[in-house]
Amino acid sequence: MTTVNESPGTIFARAYAKEGTAAKVTFDFTITEAFMPTKDRPRVTVRNLLKQQRPSSTEPVRVWVESRPAADEAATVTESKLRREAAFHFGTAEFRVSPVRAWVRIPEGLEQDPEELARFLDYRLLVRLATAENQALTIGEHGLLRHPGIAELPYDKAAGYVSGILAACDEIEQTGATAHAMIINPVDYYTHLVGAGSLLEDLARNGTKISRTRMVDPGCALVGDFAVAAELLDGGRSEIGVAEPPEGTFSEPGPAVYAEVHEAVAVHLPTHFFHVVPAA
Repeated sequence: MTTVNESPGTIFARAYAKEGTAAKVTFDFTITEAFMPTKDRPRVTVRNLLKQQRPSSTEPVRVWVESRPAADEAATVTESKLRREAAFHFGTAEFRVSPVRAWVRIPEGLEQDPEELARFLDYRLLVRLATAENQALTIGEHGLLRHPGIAELPYDKAAGYVSGILAACDEIEQTGATAHAMIINPVDYYTHLVGAGSLLEDLARNGTKISRTRMVDPGCALVGDFAVAAELLDGGRSEIGVAEPPEGTFSEPGPAVYAEVHEAVAVHLPTHFFHVVPAA
């Protein structure tokens, strides 16, 4: 992990005191990875689930992939009933990093207090950036849940949500992998997992990490072997500056402070993920 002696908020607040709305600071590392203002009350982000981090420029990255065959094609492979992966297709795909931004408005008068401005940026802008990062990696244009190769796994509502996520864990192991992690909505974490006997301990003992984020719909989950099936493409650069945000970012127009990182998720094995959803 890259570490910094001064927080990004401190560095930008100093630049803002000198240059005002023309201030812009660039960093040669990804600030969501290097500076975590909530480390005293840690939560696993989607980024944290993607153990492999490949440095990446703006150029497309070509990676190896495997995909599911049609059922009739799989039937022609001798051992496909014993080992599903025996029938998988081998191929390649391209992925490209893109900017991920978050915005805040500086409260009136705070620009006169660089120390408090730095705290505000560290504890609000960077937290919003981490949320934007979760959104981009999960449901963004090229996020995990947008990948066409990730299958839905419906569960019977009468059987319950936990039956759905455990069925996904089983499906992953039946595909020759491990249920390394899941992304779930906080409402399901506190409704179905917390207080449910030894369930959380059992999952932890199994090595299954849990990322709680609103980017997965309540009643749903994304379960997968994140450590093997996907990797983070990290642009290794960040920026904090002032600009006019896109329409609809705030209720009124006017310049705001943004923070930006550059990254993407490359999916090698969509076969090793399941989108758990309630049956219709």
